[in-house]
Amino acid sequence: MTPKKIVRRPLPASAPEWGGQIPPLLRRLYASRGVTSDQQLSYALKQLASPLELRGIERAVALLAEAIRSHQRVLVLGDFDADGATSTAVAVLGLSMLGLGDVDFRVPSRFADGYGLTPGILHRLRDEGALPDLLVTVDNGISALEGVAVAREMGVKVLITDHHLAGESLPDADAIVNPNQPGCPFLSKNAAGVGVMFYVLTALRRHLREAGDLPEPEPNLGSLLDLVALGTVADVVPLDHNNRIFVEQGLRRIRQGQARPGILALLEVAGRDHSAISATDLGFVVGPRLNAAGRLDDMSVGIACLLADGADEARRLATELDTFNRERRTIERDMKSQAQDLLASMSLDLDGLPWGLALFDPQWHQGVIGILAARLREQTHRPVIAFAPSEDGEELKGSARSIPGLHIRDVLAAVDTRHPGILKKFGGHAMAAGMTIAAQDLEAFAAAFDAAVRDAITAADLEAVITTDGPLAPEELTLETANLLRRAGPWGQHFPEPLFDGEFQVISQRVVGQNHLKLVLRPATGGEVVDAIAFNTGAEVPDYTATGARAVYKPDANTFRGRTSLQLLIDYLEPASAPLG
Repeated sequence: MTPKKIVRRPLPASAPEWGGQIPPLLRRLYASRGVTSDQQLSYALKQLASPLELRGIERAVALLAEAIRSHQRVLVLGDFDADGATSTAVAVLGLSMLGLGDVDFRVPSRFADGYGLTPGILHRLRDEGALPDLLVTVDNGISALEGVAVAREMGVKVLITDHHLAGESLPDADAIVNPNQPGCPFLSKNAAGVGVMFYVLTALRRHLREAGDLPEPEPNLGSLLDLVALGTVADVVPLDHNNRIFVEQGLRRIRQGQARPGILALLEVAGRDHSAISATDLGFVVGPRLNAAGRLDDMSVGIACLLADGADEARRLATELDTFNRERRTIERDMKSQAQDLLASMSLDLDGLPWGLALFDPQWHQGVIGILAARLREQTHRPVIAFAPSEDGEELKGSARSIPGLHIRDVLAAVDTRHPGILKKFGGHAMAAGMTIAAQDLEAFAAAFDAAVRDAITAADLEAVITTDGPLAPEELTLETANLLRRAGPWGQHFPEPLFDGEFQVISQRVVGQNHLKLVLRPATGGEVVDAIAFNTGAEVPDYTATGARAVYKPDANTFRGRTSLQLLIDYLEPASAPLG
């Protein structure tokens, strides 16, 4: 394993005043994650921030209410990732529930259309005779200045719902709802696109109720929270209190079997029991299968799965998505091997690599470069941009992944300011972004990106660090602890799943499946032996039975042949002699 510095998450100077029966271990974990009161652990829907705090919400509601009353044609324009797919499904289902009779969706092709509301999509809709009266963007649109202008010229009203950071200018849309637009007082700036659309629906329902126009029986928008939870987790937005409410409420519905047939089918094809899932399962099991459609083919398949009403149709589409995901894994594995060769040709010494890596191979697949960038970021501990060729080969499409402490979109903005025109377009978040450059500008862009990264961080920021919650006592290494932690979430971005470190005597170790390390451990301070496994270590590993090991791990419940027992999932392993940071 690549050497890392182990740092323990600090506790606050003064402990919060807890009420209720919260176990001491959870009190420690919650306090270290910034929880200061019991209210922050309440996930009742009434704790959600009010939709009326969103700038532009009144105008958005007025547009949608008029569309319902006037029987207008509404088109939802989505995005080709899991947040975009769930946002689209929530919009279509929610507007239909609230009385809109003519609502459809369209998703741009990652390869033919590019991202968001473009003039090309509008021209195609016009040629097909499919121009709507009102176009609603979900999880996109805040940067679609040209697309909105063309829509207005065609007589199409535009409502933008988005959560991405705004540029210097906003589109001239009929309404914009985005917590990250200038002047928006909404407190939860971390809402995913699906969360923003859900808020629009709740505000619309309130308006229709007050006007006496709400269908009977009153629609239960809570039935959409499984989709909101999935999109929120899959988009890796920070799980502030508001987002944790969304995720926890959605997980409850899924565990009770009250989710959309498509979500249940995606869990089924992955071999997961819906009654016992966690937020991690949404991020690492359901999300990738949904994303695979947009990466390799057409996200419409994924949206159709989420919209399916029957179990048989949902299962058929989920199986298709699972096939896409297997293909995606194969492509990713090949691309990663090519990237390893490229890195080796640059320098095997991390100190010799650029601080900001911009890599390209003409064989790389546009749909998988984001995953590739993330994998290389983990390996090199640097911000990485992976580029793939466009259809005509004249442009390169890039996907960036950043490291903690570096706002990647701000870095791209700095490059754009210093080198006008080198970025044809770009956008994104603090940790991820997308961009387009001319193929001939790759070398110049790579140098400019590296320089901008060097201006934004220090060498210490490139050091590989793994943050833990410290040790568990030997008596805490139990199946009960694993179950307690699983129920105590939802864990996720900026509210991380607990991770512990400790020193162990290694009773035995063996490589299984050619690539995984199976161990039997005993805490160095004494206690019972416990099974552990470290995935993807490769066949060549040190003999930890001779040295003992310092392990960074998560307690997990492992079921084998009908018996459930404690197993430690090893995130990082090193000889026990290495010092703690």
